[in-house]
Amino acid sequence: MKQTVLVTGASSGFGLLVAQQLHANGYHVIGTSRSPEKIQASLPFKILALDIADDSSIHAFGKELFKHISRLDVLINNAGFYLSGLAEETSIEQGRQQLETNFWGTIKLTNELLPYFRKQRSGKIITVGSIVGLISFPGAAYYSASKHALEGYFKSLRFEINEFNIKVAMVEPMGFKTNIATSAVVAEGKIADYTAYRKRVEAFAKDVFDKAPEPAPVIDTIVKLVEDKNPKFSHPVGKGASLMLGLQHFSYKTFENSILKNINKFKGN
Repeated sequence: MKQTVLVTGASSGFGLLVAQQLHANGYHVIGTSRSPEKIQASLPFKILALDIADDSSIHAFGKELFKHISRLDVLINNAGFYLSGLAEETSIEQGRQQLETNFWGTIKLTNELLPYFRKQRSGKIITVGSIVGLISFPGAAYYSASKHALEGYFKSLRFEINEFNIKVAMVEPMGFKTNIATSAVVAEGKIADYTAYRKRVEAFAKDVFDKAPEPAPVIDTIVKLVEDKNPKFSHPVGKGASLMLGLQHFSYKTFENSILKNINKFKGN
């Protein structure tokens, strides 16, 4: 019997790629999008309407999903967006929306589906976090905060639902070539004192995304987690991830100097 996998945010980026790969591998895939009618015709799997920043949409989706399936084996939390900008220049309202979508939306959807997993005494929850959920960089304060929050939440949840045979895993990618940068929301504020620094940070971020590798390693990791009966919790993905995590924990000054050096390369831009 083929497993059923739900992938949120399956209209682009990691979500689209992993949904396509799982479908090709023989899984029964259900994807979500805020506007499924715009893309359904181009996709080989069913896609349902869901806005994880809208409580009524989440509740409606919970009912609609089980009209199409009788059992859910894997939830892949992927939907979200990237808010770019220096911390003080980012409005509280923008920051609140970042957390409302990336953190609260993910948690609310997970809570909507947990009763089904508990009832069947099995399931798997895979959440796409970010390397900035484990470390952080300038220009990503609220995005990083949302991903750090997911790490903390799911670290606790994994213990609480283990007795129901529900497994929990996080995937923490480095920068990869997706639409995350081009679809980013940018902080509205501009403070003169930060002008030169902001330009260096923006140039640094552009360079990172311009040179980012293709996302195949992330897709491979998620597919392996779907297949793994007892996955470990944390899965950083990308060149240099282990080195950066090690530096942050065991030689923070070296980590800090490395970040500053990379940003200051763009001093004249």
